Amino acid sequence: MALNAAWETALVSPLLWARALRDFGDGFAAVLLPAYLLAIGLSPWQVGVLSSVALFGSSLLTVAVGMIGARVEHRRLLLAAAGLMAVTGILFSVAETYAVLLLVAFAGTINPSSGSVSVFVPIEHAVLSHAVTPKRRTALFARYSLVGALAGAVGALSAATPDLLGRGGIDSLTAIKGMFVLYALLGVVGYLIYRRIPQRPAQKRDQQPSALGPSRKIVFRLAALFSLDSFAGGFVVQSLLALWLFQKFGMSLAAASLFFFLSGILSAFSFPVAAWLSERIGLINTMVFTHIPSSLCLILAAFAPTLWLAMALLLVRAALSQMDVPARSSYVMAVVTEGERAAAASVTSVPRSLAASLSPALAGAMFGGAFLAGPFILCGVLKITYDLLLLMQFRHIKPPEEA
Repeated sequence: MALNAAWETALVSPLLWARALRDFGDGFAAVLLPAYLLAIGLSPWQVGVLSSVALFGSSLLTVAVGMIGARVEHRRLLLAAAGLMAVTGILFSVAETYAVLLLVAFAGTINPSSGSVSVFVPIEHAVLSHAVTPKRRTALFARYSLVGALAGAVGALSAATPDLLGRGGIDSLTAIKGMFVLYALLGVVGYLIYRRIPQRPAQKRDQQPSALGPSRKIVFRLAALFSLDSFAGGFVVQSLLALWLFQKFGMSLAAASLFFFLSGILSAFSFPVAAWLSERIGLINTMVFTHIPSSLCLILAAFAPTLWLAMALLLVRAALSQMDVPARSSYVMAVVTEGERAAAASVTSVPRSLAASLSPALAGAMFGGAFLAGPFILCGVLKITYDLLLLMQFRHIKPPEEA
């Protein structure tokens, strides 16, 4: 049952502002991370390993959140996550030893993929699902994703700051560390914003957060398929895509930041289109029929002979590849009971994070060798396989608003 309009505004507004600030930080951190690691003398393979470790640590953190999420108020979990973000930024700004960086990446919130792979997201999904009616849920998730993607695009553009400061005589490495300090400050501001989230009114017993019950089977099946998708996506997380552009085409940090800004803008405006499309063809069809063309573009980009053709294909991919995000989030929240939503968000997020943590190290090894196209081909083929399996298994399981 939806809450009243005043409650909806008080609940949704802080989450949108917090998402914007967090994705702004993730946007520049994902681009600067490989540049920083290469600048302190690490290899492409080590960059891939650190990305894997960061995603693996995030998945374990999400497991912990899932285990305690039914007992601890969501607002408190978000406050703790924001505090961890602040600590992560400070530690990244002072650490240069690889072992220390691995530890901070594992225990912190640094996000090599940018976007929706974060411990914050499943908690926020559970909170947002209580704010609106089922019919408006997909539109709300689209708005939530739009805000994050626009902020992430601006963050990616701001990754050019170290290059710009370098022209004024500031050492590039020092400037990059300064950006990680900014990342920490964003965590502090996020903490202050999360404090504005009101305490939720007392719930009826059958609506209180709980472990998975009647929806267990469908959630586990979705989690398995989402894991395949995330394992595939881990081959081309944003940090590794930046690494590929640096290595294959010698792209500058400023040019890469502009490219990821444009990519983020295209992704952002695909979210409202996804919400509109899902009302007409359904959530599952929206997820599948926008995803497959994006995977084909990624495979073709791997063989592009010029930077301009590669960027064109990757930008087309960016306009399509994230349209499944609000549809997927809405679908998971729709096919479970209200009391299972927090657990379902966690259970579908954790295997995704675990699966995504395996592939960056493999991609880093390929980028360090001669087969630069390998991660792109693997990602594209596996994602198309996921789409076909999702369509076959879930096209007949419709959310209440589609039934």
